[in-house]
Amino acid sequence: MYIAVGVNERVYVNKQDSIQMQAVLAEPTPRLDVLTGLRWWAAFMVFLFHMRVFAPLPGPINALFDQGYFGVTFFFVLSGFVLTWSARPGVSTSTFYWRRFARIWPAHMVALLLAIPVFYTLSPIPEGSFLKPFDIGVLLLSVILVQGWSANPAILFSGNPAAWTLTVEALFYFSHPWVSKVLTVFRVRGALLVVASVMVWAFGYRLALVIWPGSFLAHLPMPITRLPEFFLGMALAWAMRCGWRPRISPFVAIAALVGLLALIVGARALPGLLIVAQLGNEFFTLAVGLVIVAFTSATLRGKRSLFESRWQVKFGEWSFAFYLIHATVIYLALRVFGFHEPSWRNLAWFAVIFVIDLLLAWLLHSFVEKPLERRMRRWKDNRDLRKAAG
Repeated sequence: MYIAVGVNERVYVNKQDSIQMQAVLAEPTPRLDVLTGLRWWAAFMVFLFHMRVFAPLPGPINALFDQGYFGVTFFFVLSGFVLTWSARPGVSTSTFYWRRFARIWPAHMVALLLAIPVFYTLSPIPEGSFLKPFDIGVLLLSVILVQGWSANPAILFSGNPAAWTLTVEALFYFSHPWVSKVLTVFRVRGALLVVASVMVWAFGYRLALVIWPGSFLAHLPMPITRLPEFFLGMALAWAMRCGWRPRISPFVAIAALVGLLALIVGARALPGLLIVAQLGNEFFTLAVGLVIVAFTSATLRGKRSLFESRWQVKFGEWSFAFYLIHATVIYLALRVFGFHEPSWRNLAWFAVIFVIDLLLAWLLHSFVEKPLERRMRRWKDNRDLRKAAG
């Protein structure tokens, strides 16, 4: 048989290869708690990034927090990796879609309802305010997770501003079953060629924007431009499921990630290194892939990590809820107490806001996210069993 991967290209797969693919998919993959712990730190990066709008710290540390938005890049690469790492044969496309919907939508809706009174008003809006006029039509775009297809900030960041990433994830989820059909044709070498191709795509797109900033490329929707991050995670996971075990020191990988962030901060002030900052997201995407592979490979060799501590894994499990709620609390504080000038005294605000965010994240995770996901998955599983029984 063959699998079509392009207009003029066919990849032929014999029966033995097909059996081998199913064997790889059927082989159980261990739970990677270390990645859950790392996911927490990505969420914390985004928290530090948004705290700048309310109570920034002085000096170079604030410049480092400016890079906190790269935590979202970590989420996107990790999403592709985890979904491919945990994929199993026999799960229908409809079941996969329903499970992803059950995973994100209930918590998103609760977070959206909490965000509306913080970010919207029926009163006149003062100049320079972050508040927006109440618009039910725009808010409905957030309900169905399509707001991220617009470049208009009033739409892109509508509802709960943090939820624009869910529009991107929705495209990722839609594409995953179909990309997987192509990806699983390959073995280690082929998967790594996909990794290289994806990064050529990512760097090529960003360089094109630098060279032609006014071209149509600047108007591509956010979900499209972030696809390489997700595909990178998918290809790396498949390579590892096929037996790739690079011996990369986790310490070296983390050091490279931190060093890259410092380099990007410095590059913004040095004209000769500006291109590093302009390609920062692509370099960071590569570094994230390196970190994920290094820690996964170490775990598979039986090595433990500091990121697997009980509290980090628990916070990692709450990280989605934390991400959804954190900006709402920060902007509520900004609305009530006003902007605070850069000062080390603002560390007290960091502590207070963090504790409130963490408490709300626990509540959202424990009483909305997990129980509703279980119920929704159980409903679909029972429905599929009834349908199979005829």
